[in-house]
Amino acid sequence: MNDWVIETRNLKKIYRMGEVEVRALDGVDLNIERGSIVSIMGPSGSGKSTLMNLLGCLDRPTEGDYILDGVQVSQMNDDQLAAARNHLVGFVFQSFNLLSRQSALANVELPLRYGGITKGRKQKAIEALTAVGLGDRVTHRPTELSGGQQQRVAIARALINDPAIIMADEPTGNLDSKSGKEIMDLILSLNKTRKTTIIIVTHDQSIAMQTQRIINLIDGKVVGEEVPA
Repeated sequence: MNDWVIETRNLKKIYRMGEVEVRALDGVDLNIERGSIVSIMGPSGSGKSTLMNLLGCLDRPTEGDYILDGVQVSQMNDDQLAAARNHLVGFVFQSFNLLSRQSALANVELPLRYGGITKGRKQKAIEALTAVGLGDRVTHRPTELSGGQQQRVAIARALINDPAIIMADEPTGNLDSKSGKEIMDLILSLNKTRKTTIIIVTHDQSIAMQTQRIINLIDGKVVGEEVPA
């Protein structure tokens, strides 16, 4: 029996603009196994961002079921959704989304602050930064770090709550090729050593080919899957 960390059934997201109905997601059935690394690909307007928002508990579906780490999140209210997002999901964005005036340590601590956790917070943040190779940069601000180092801070922040999944949206998109390779190597290492489930939304075929499974979206539907050789 497979251990699914994500299960969706007939997942739909419908936007209504006057009399026009836009089906951003149109009946997505998806299972993602715990500890796997998966990429989601598709052209602009395919529904990738919408699916990421739903899987990351940033939004709720119009119809359908979404079970994350055994928790039914489809019908949660805003407060419940925020709690699920903080405890079950880590985010890594193309633009890093770091607080420029705060140290790397303070940025990594943020999810723990939001969760009201005080005990051991600093030590846990230091351990997360050390895990991504930045144990000697804890007091540096983002402006004192390279792009690759800033993305490492973002990855440490995503790991801090030991989430069920990490959602990475074009994680190498703002990096040069060398830094991009280093970040991808780090992501693959975290998946292998920590068994962290990672979902990468990307336009880059070379990034997707490094994952265990590629899910292809078109017009809000899963139209196929690939298992890279």
